[in-house]
Amino acid sequence: MLYSFDDTIIAISTAPGVGAIAVIRLSGSRAIELADKYFKGKNLQKAASHTLHFGQLMTKTDEILDEVVVGLFKAPNSYTREDVVEISCHGSPYIQQQIIGLFLADGVRLATPGEYTMRAFLNGRMDLSQAEAVADLIAAESATGHQIAMRQMRGGFSDELSGLREELVNFASLIELELDFGEEDVEFANRSQLVELLEKIIHTIDGMIYSFELGNAIKNGVNTVIAGRPNAGKSTLLNALLNEERAIVSEIAGTTRDTIEEVLILEGIRFRLIDTAGIREAQDQIEAIGVRKTFEQASKASILIYVFDVTECSPEQVHEDLEKLNHPNEKTLVIANKMDLNPYAKPENYAIGSVSVDNIITASAIHKMNIPYLMSRITSLVKSGEVTAGSTIISNSRHLESLTAARESLHKAKENIQAGVTGDFIAMDIRNALYHIGSITGKIDVDQDILGTIFGRFCIGK
Repeated sequence: MLYSFDDTIIAISTAPGVGAIAVIRLSGSRAIELADKYFKGKNLQKAASHTLHFGQLMTKTDEILDEVVVGLFKAPNSYTREDVVEISCHGSPYIQQQIIGLFLADGVRLATPGEYTMRAFLNGRMDLSQAEAVADLIAAESATGHQIAMRQMRGGFSDELSGLREELVNFASLIELELDFGEEDVEFANRSQLVELLEKIIHTIDGMIYSFELGNAIKNGVNTVIAGRPNAGKSTLLNALLNEERAIVSEIAGTTRDTIEEVLILEGIRFRLIDTAGIREAQDQIEAIGVRKTFEQASKASILIYVFDVTECSPEQVHEDLEKLNHPNEKTLVIANKMDLNPYAKPENYAIGSVSVDNIITASAIHKMNIPYLMSRITSLVKSGEVTAGSTIISNSRHLESLTAARESLHKAKENIQAGVTGDFIAMDIRNALYHIGSITGKIDVDQDILGTIFGRFCIGK
């Protein structure tokens, strides 16, 4: 990074475009001094922190640029722990740019994406995992996503990691002490207690790693593909799930020729429903592209909903289609559709080969029969009784990678203790585990390139 964190920075913190108001944020040692230079209404340098002031913002030629409200947050009691000034002006893009230009001409620098939050991290206001949660909070699209991000931002995840790390550090220090008295053959760290501690920490980390599937689904949405033969009722099922006429429904086979994607939120989880073209021998080149996309989408799906017509499809044909779609059985739901036309069809008749009767759901999409049950089954494929939104849930792939590496080092330490390996190897394994746990919260020196990647995904102004 070529810029200095000693600079005073500026950015628009509200969404781009025209609005009723816009908020322009300054942060740094010169923020209050420069704001005071152009603000007419109150001496900001003498004003108390956490106060609002109404007045005019003047140009260098003493013309009124806009009537504004200035918010004052003095260090260290601000978001960045630096002096921060927030100027609420009218939402004209012209006014916003004029204000930005006014301060840029006086030596202020434009903030880079996420720089305010990076300064908050570097100045000790929050740890790295809390800083990352800020971006997740901004991007949250469901109640559960909001809860997870808020819990992490308020330090729930960090506190749990800190507790594990502290216990591990205490034992590690005893082993390190043993190394200093190596010639005297003393043992300060009780090996059986250390094994118990390692098992406890491994169990906790296992739970965090296990939670990633749910956390990632809540954060990014669950890719859910609806597939089946033409006229099986795929589009009707999509409409029933959404409770609106989103997809065109017709008796003409091959109506859906491209994928249709919509979002459905169930129990706080965001599902990305994808309706696909019917599986059959294509009648023309365009339909062939659609069928090919169906297989591509099915191969990438987190959940596959295969729909078949109980009045037309035989158990052998169902099995044949599922073999072609080649999707894990535990994340595949088979919908026996149009049961209103063939009420005597038995689900167990279709449970051949790899198809489990537990995953066959009878339905009539056109009459919305069994749709609520289908929704609950979709949700249950993502959630489990062991992982709920109230427990620690990780949704960040960087955290997953670090936890996995920490677990591997802890397993090595445990194996080495049980094998009677000398303390220097055990100490090395524990140091590695501490490094990986610390990398999540930033308790170690984090490479500047890694910080740039993490904060680069933030919006400018945050």
